[in-house]
Amino acid sequence: MAPLSHRRARAAPRGVPPRETVGEAIERCARALTRARVHFGHGTDNARDEAAELVFWAAGLPHELGADAYPRPLAARAAARVQRVLERRVAERVPLAYLTHRAFFAGMELYVDERVLVPRSPIAELALQRFAPWAPRRVGRILDIGTGSGAIALACAAAFPRARVDAADVSSAALAVCRRNVRRLGFERRVTPVRANHFEGLADRYDIIVSNPPYVTAAEMRRLPREYRHEPALGLAAGRDGLDSVRVILAGARRHLRPGGILVVEVGNGERAVERAFPRLPFVWPHIAMGGGGVFVLRASDLDAANLRER
Repeated sequence: MAPLSHRRARAAPRGVPPRETVGEAIERCARALTRARVHFGHGTDNARDEAAELVFWAAGLPHELGADAYPRPLAARAAARVQRVLERRVAERVPLAYLTHRAFFAGMELYVDERVLVPRSPIAELALQRFAPWAPRRVGRILDIGTGSGAIALACAAAFPRARVDAADVSSAALAVCRRNVRRLGFERRVTPVRANHFEGLADRYDIIVSNPPYVTAAEMRRLPREYRHEPALGLAAGRDGLDSVRVILAGARRHLRPGGILVVEVGNGERAVERAFPRLPFVWPHIAMGGGGVFVLRASDLDAANLRER
C-alpha cells in the first residue's frame, strides 16, 4: 500500500485503487493501522477487526454478511469515506467509534460520541447471561451507575424484559447520549436516564445495582495512550489508587439493594487493589469467556458495616 500522503491522494482519489473490493480495503486498512501502531481497545483489540468495522461502516454493510461481502467492489463514495476516516484514525488517534458514531454492546448498536466512553465493558457478557447464578429469581428494578451511553442499562433492560432500569450519570452531556440510545432502541417505557452522582438523590431500592465506574489510577492516567485522551476524563480518573468511585458505591449499595439483591461492579485491573482495601468482603470474580475481567459480584447480605471496614 502506498503511504498515506497528500501526493499519493492526488494521484488516485484519496489513495484508493480503482474499484477496490471490500476484502482488499480491509487488508489495506489493517496494514496501515498496524504500521501506524495505533492503540486498540475501544471495541476491537486488533488491526484487522478494526479495519473490518471501518470498511463495513463506510460501505453500509451489515456485519452479518461476513466474508460473503469481501468480493464486493466498493463504490467510489464509500472508498473515499474509508480513506478519510482511516487518515483521521492514524493522524489524530481518535477511537474509531467516535469517527463512525457507533459501537456494539451486548448485541446492540449504539450511538456514541466524545461525551461518553466507548462501551467495552465485560459486563455485557454477564448481562446476556442475566447475571446467573447470582441474580435473584425475580428482578423488577435495576440501577446502572455511571451509565454513559446507556450501554449497560440497555443491556439489562433487554435481558430482563419485565424490569425497569434507572440509568444514572452525573454528566448531563452523557445523559443526552443515553437518551438518544434509549429512544432509538425503543426502551423509553422501561429505561429512565437520571442525573445523579452515584446514589445521590436516589431513594429507590433495586434487585440489581451494576456499574462500570471510573477506576483508572492517577499514575495510569498519565500513561494512557493518545486514544484515551479523547474520552471524558470524568469516566476514567478515580484518584490515587483508582478506588474513589468504588468506595462510594460499596458504602451506599446496601441501603439501595433489596433483600437478595446483588451488586455488580467492574474495576478492571484493580482487582488486587480492591481486595487489599476491603479484605473482609467475599468478592466473587466471574469468568468472562469473551475476554477481559475485573468484575466483582457481591450479595446485599455481604455488605454489612463490618465487611466494609478498610484495612
